[in-house]
This record gives sequence, C-alpha cells and structure tokens, in this order.
Amino acid sequence: MQIHRRLIEKLVKWKQSRLRNPLILQGARQVGKTYLLKSFGDAYYESTAYFNFEKSPELAQFFEHSKDPMRILESLSVLHGRKINPESTLIVFDEIQECNNALNSLKYFAEEAPEYHIACAGSLLGVALSKGSSFPVGKVDFQTLYPISFREFLNYSDKQLYSYLNDLDSFSAIPDLFFNKLLEKFKLYTISGGMPNSIIALRSGNGVEMCEDVLRNIIMAYRLDFSKHVDNNDIQKISYIWDSIPSQLSKENKKFVYRVVKSGARAREYEDALSWLVNAGLIYKIYRNEKANLPLKAYDDLSAFKIYTHDVGILRRLSDLKPSVLADGNRIFTEFKGALSENFVLQSLINQFDEIPRYWSSGNLAEIDFLIQFENDIIPIEVKSNTNVKSKSLFYYRKKYDPPLSIRYSLNNLQYANGILNLPLFMADFTKQFLAII
Repeated sequence: MQIHRRLIEKLVKWKQSRLRNPLILQGARQVGKTYLLKSFGDAYYESTAYFNFEKSPELAQFFEHSKDPMRILESLSVLHGRKINPESTLIVFDEIQECNNALNSLKYFAEEAPEYHIACAGSLLGVALSKGSSFPVGKVDFQTLYPISFREFLNYSDKQLYSYLNDLDSFSAIPDLFFNKLLEKFKLYTISGGMPNSIIALRSGNGVEMCEDVLRNIIMAYRLDFSKHVDNNDIQKISYIWDSIPSQLSKENKKFVYRVVKSGARAREYEDALSWLVNAGLIYKIYRNEKANLPLKAYDDLSAFKIYTHDVGILRRLSDLKPSVLADGNRIFTEFKGALSENFVLQSLINQFDEIPRYWSSGNLAEIDFLIQFENDIIPIEVKSNTNVKSKSLFYYRKKYDPPLSIRYSLNNLQYANGILNLPLFMADFTKQFLAII
C-alpha cells in the first residue's frame, strides 16, 4: 500500500495550469521527492521519462552544447527508448542541482517549449547553492515536500481513524475509544517520524528495530552529506551544531546558545555552519518576535532564535531516546522539556501555513511557544506535552494583546471556549481545517 502524499493535489493543479512552468520539487534528502514524482507520473500521465543527474552524470553532455529544447528532447528520447510527447509524458529531472546547465535549460523550456511537462527534484541546499548565472529566475514553479505528516501517516496506517478526523466539523469532544486509539498511533508516529522508509520499516515484520536502523542510516547519510558543499574546516562546526540540538531543546529556555555547541563558541564563527543546516532543510530557525504586530517578520529579533529539526523521528533518534519509552505512559511527549511535542507542532504548522512561525517572550515574565500570522490575525500558540494546561504565559499574552483566538495543543480533548481552541496533539495537522469553522 502506498503512502498518499497530500502534495500530489498541488501537482495535479500544476499539470492543469495554463501558466505552468517547469517545476522544481524541493525538500531535504530522503523525504520522498523522487517517489512522489514517479507516482505522479504513473497516475496522471501515459508515461514518465526519468533522468537522474547524480546516477548518470554523463547526461550533462546533452545540455553542454545546446540550449535548444527540441535538440535536448531528441537526445533524451533516444535514451528513454521512445518519443517524449508533450502533454502525455512527464519528464523528471532528478538531482538537477548536479547539473547547472540542465537547471539553466529550464528557462528555455519555459519560453520555447511550454507544452512539455517537466518536473525536477532537487535538494534544498543544492538548488540554493546553484550559481546565479545558471538559475532560471522567474521561469520555474516551486513546491516543497516536507516529511510525511501524522495526517498522512494515519491515512496509511488506519483509514477509518483518518476518515473520522478528516470529517470532523464541530468542536465536540472525541469519544475516549477513538481518542486513545489516535494517541497510540501518534506515539508510533513520534517513534518513526515522517521519513518514508522509517514508516515503512515500522510496519514491517521487524517493526521498531528496523525503524531504528533506518533512522540511524539516514542520520549517518546526513553526516556524510555535510562534507559535500563545505570546506573541511566547516564540516566539524556543522556537526557540532547538529549534535547540540537535543541539548539546546532540553533547556528550560530553549533559545539557541552558542556555548552549548562548544565551549567558547562565538556567533561569527558558526553562522555559516548554521545557515548550511537551514539551507539544507535539516533544521528550522525560529526567531523571537519582540512585538506581536503585523507583519510578524518586521519585528524579528535576529539575535535570539531557537532551532528544531525538520523531523520529529530524526530528533528522537538524534537524542538517543529509545522506543521502549512507549511502554511508559505519555513519557515520550514529556522527555527533555516536551521538545518532541514542540518539534512536531512546528512541523505541522509549517506544512499547513507555508510560513516559519516565530516565538514571543517578554523578558522573564512570559514566553509563547509559537506565533503564526493567519490572514490578518496573529495567533499565539502554546504546546503542552501532557494534560496539565495551566499557563501564566498565555494568560499574560492574552491580557496584553487581546487576540481574537489562541491555540493550545495538549493531551486534552478537543474543545473551543473563551477564545481558546484546544486541539489534541495528534490533531495539529487539522489546525487550518478548524480555523475555517471558527
């Protein structure tokens, strides 16, 4: 059974658009970009012509001596073994960041051969580091593929529970029988995270053990990738930051502190390494907001920020938190100051709102985990990793700014009262759905 990715609906709209440009599907490594594009081609086209610039570097020769799309297509058709037809063939350029000339050719496909459907997969970092003269500015469409969400995981693992949540259109409490089943599914998701191979491994015969191996191998692959685009003297700095993430998130105040990375570390020495991890899509950098005013980004405090990983399963494995924690109630959500819960909610918000949230604090008086800008409202968000939802910070914020709506994620049941929407943690992916009915 395939894992249905919700992004495929956006790919269908791209296919049908009259203003379609060649598409670049970005995302961190191993989130399933190649698989999604091949599945899209199989489902919505008569054929898929697939070309991988990393596995077949000789492909670059087709783009070195000509920028004429038709000549390039002739050569690719020969390699493909049959004619590449406009409209009915999806052309997939995988790992396109490995060939600057191919990246540049997208401009000419957009201008001279717009009837051909070209979708490219590339790592966030590789595309970001492509030379400016090679990038077809304004001639490509972009989509970003994130790790598999809990919503997608649930659709894959229990369609009945998925349908139940998907069809909710009121704030009535979820019956205990369903709530407890959903909570158990969510615990499993927190173990595997959203890496496709880790989820598939979790549901295999060896289950958790194989899932652990998959996540370990992904982390090792990331470490090897550190050396691909940086100088040798920066590799160690990237590793130091990456390894410090669990320690950064275990503090009461999760603000990023350079001395946690390494004793005596200074910002100017590690800024490039930090940016590398952000550009690679492996971490999110969440700035502190000084004033909860519109637009949020205008009030960023660039000197204060938190960092989280791109996937909750990777964070758990990086932290060496063993899957056996599942046997101990809700401990998996409360370990190292609820960092897994916060990381999960952040992933969910970014996936739904396509914006990086901020966090807010007022000296030592109060701190709000996240702020999101939805339409013309700023919504404060608190993440609680258990059922105890008492919060002086949210009370302080609401008194100061009087927001029309506040959101709290916790292990309590669904409820909306007095301007506070309480969503169970496992319903974070349905936030936008409920904002539409408030």
